[in-house]
Amino acid sequence: MIVKKLDLAEPGQWDTFVMRHPAATFFHLSGWGRVIEKSFGHACYYVYVEKAGEIAGILPLTFIKSRLFGNSLVSNGFSVYGGPVANNESAHEALDEAAWEIAQKLGADHVEYRNQSRLRPAWPCKDSMYVTFKKAIDPDQDVNLKAIPRKQRAVVRKGISNALESSFAPDLDTFFAMYSASVRNLGTPVFSKKFFRNLLEEFGRDAEILIIRKDGRPLSAVLSFYFRDEVLPYYGGGTAEARKWGANDFMYWALMDHAREKGCRIFDYGRSKVGTGSYSFKKYWGFEPEPLYYEFRLAKGDKLPEINPLNPKYKVFIAAWKKLPQWAANRIGPVISKDLG
Repeated sequence: MIVKKLDLAEPGQWDTFVMRHPAATFFHLSGWGRVIEKSFGHACYYVYVEKAGEIAGILPLTFIKSRLFGNSLVSNGFSVYGGPVANNESAHEALDEAAWEIAQKLGADHVEYRNQSRLRPAWPCKDSMYVTFKKAIDPDQDVNLKAIPRKQRAVVRKGISNALESSFAPDLDTFFAMYSASVRNLGTPVFSKKFFRNLLEEFGRDAEILIIRKDGRPLSAVLSFYFRDEVLPYYGGGTAEARKWGANDFMYWALMDHAREKGCRIFDYGRSKVGTGSYSFKKYWGFEPEPLYYEFRLAKGDKLPEINPLNPKYKVFIAAWKKLPQWAANRIGPVISKDLG
C-alpha cells in the first residue's frame, strides 16, 4: 500500500470512492477541502491509501492553527462527520500513521476523528456530548406528516394554514441576514458570508437555500446539502417573528417534502449538543439521537480540548456576544469562528 496526499485541484478517484463507500459522508468530498482553504485559509491534508492503482482508503484532514484555541488536525474541519474511511484494517492503520506524522510535523496538539462509530477504542473519546439525528423519508407525503409527533405536527399545520410561502433560490443576502442574527442571539460567532458563497459555488445544485416568507417578508431560511439519497439541513436561522407564524417547523417540513420529491430517503437533522435547545427541538420532531464518537490522539498532555459553548469558562463571553450590535458581530465573528473548526 502507498499513502499519498491528494491535490485538491485534481481529485481524480477520490470523490468516486466517497460516493460508493457506505461509510463516507458529504464532508469527505474533496470540495469540502477546497471551500475550507478558500474561505478560512487553513491547510487541508487529504491523504489516501492506494493499492494496485485503486484507492483503498481516505482521510480528509484540516489543520487549524490558532493562538486562541491551540493547533488541531481534524477530520474533518467545520463538519459533523469525518474520520478515515477504508476497505480494510491495514488501510485504516496506514491512514492513522499518516495523520500522526502530519500532526507531528505541523506541531498539532492532537488529531481528532469525528466518527459515527467507534474506530479506535484505545484513543480518548468524547461520546456523550454530541449526537446526530436521522430519519427515513417515506415516498408518501402523508406518512411523513403523520410521523411527526402530534404537538409539532400542529405547528407545521399552523404554518400551512398561515399561508407561508417557501422558495428555493440562491438568495445569499436574505439567508445570511437571518442566519447571522440567529447565531448572534445564541452567543456564537458567525462565519463569513464568503464561506457560504464558496459553498454555493462549489456544490452547485447539491447546496440549496430555502427561504420561508409571510406576505413577502422573510421569516426563516436554511442552507442544505444533498448527498446520495440524503438531505442535510446544515445552517439555519430565523427572525423573531418566525415563531409567531410557525415558520421554523414549516420550513423543515417544506424541506423534507421537497427532498422526498427529489428522491431522497434520509433526512439528516445534523449534530446537536446534548441538553441544548436544538437537541430538544429535534427530539420533539420524533427523531431519535444517535451518539457521535469524537476520538483524539493527543500529542500534548492528557486532557481533551473543551472548546464548546457548554464550557463554563466561555459563559461571560457568550453573554457579552449576545449584546453586540449585529454589524459588530458580523465584522468580528468571522475572525474568531474561522479557528473554531
